[in-house]
Amino acid sequence: MQELETYFSTLFDGRKPETLYAPIAYTMQQAGKRLRPQMVYHVVEMFGGDVSQAQYVAAAFEMLHNFTLIHDDIMDKAPIRRGLPTVYQKWNTNSAILSGDALAIMAFQQLLKLSVNEKTILQIANVFATSTLEICEGQQYDMDFETQEEVSLEEYINMIRLKTAVMFAGCMKSGAILAGADQESQEALYQVGINLGIAFQLADDLLDVYADSSVFGKSLGGDIRDNKKTYLYLMAIQEADAEEKPKLKQCYESSDLDFEDKFRQVKAYYERLHIAEKTRQAIHAYLDKSFQELDKVKVNNEQKATLRKIIADLEQRSK
Repeated sequence: MQELETYFSTLFDGRKPETLYAPIAYTMQQAGKRLRPQMVYHVVEMFGGDVSQAQYVAAAFEMLHNFTLIHDDIMDKAPIRRGLPTVYQKWNTNSAILSGDALAIMAFQQLLKLSVNEKTILQIANVFATSTLEICEGQQYDMDFETQEEVSLEEYINMIRLKTAVMFAGCMKSGAILAGADQESQEALYQVGINLGIAFQLADDLLDVYADSSVFGKSLGGDIRDNKKTYLYLMAIQEADAEEKPKLKQCYESSDLDFEDKFRQVKAYYERLHIAEKTRQAIHAYLDKSFQELDKVKVNNEQKATLRKIIADLEQRSK
């Protein structure tokens, strides 16, 4: 991954106006987990593809991911990302919107740097464009849920499939296309990514309440503060009895309670209803589906070892 970090460190050098590109460089040089580009590289390596070309696909997806974070932080009014001020906080909202737009366009440009046949570029570009549009659909559902009176767990899973999981899936399928993998393996890897991405978001929901904030890199309880209908909340609503449900709902939607008090009360409901344990069970189930799909990929077990470790490690995710 070092070559990708070097690439990002020089990609924005000398670009003008600096006020447009400085927020982009600030975002991209924070590194983060780089989980999405890792998926591209690992899949290309799995099939013995050209790793030098993987750089452009990996960069495209990582830049797209960071574009979504810049805009999401504005919409969520999030002050901290990766332990640092978010872009709109460090600069301003207008600069963050424009820099995010520019980053999304630059992400698409990365695919034009590929030195492979046109058919492969078009296939990858189609996956990338479809993923981008579906991410926007997922974000809109997420915003719609804020004012929607009733949201089912099934609706929530579909939302995170679009908002989060399709990018994981797109990374894996694009890496497989680039490496010339067979169609069945491409589709299996797409499903690996879908299930892994859903598990990743459920873990994110869980960590927002139960993480060590010094490790997590952002403030705890943001979802509760913003009345977000997360997996934990929707599971609690489903599991609560007729007496508890309206009380939980009233507490969660309250704008009068002090945040610390609200966080404490909601967490107490979660603990009485064993929501953390049930969420971990759901995470395990989706990761198990990822393993099942990985078994369909037509390479040997040794070649799958790295992806198996990524899937297994997610169950122990702490940030």
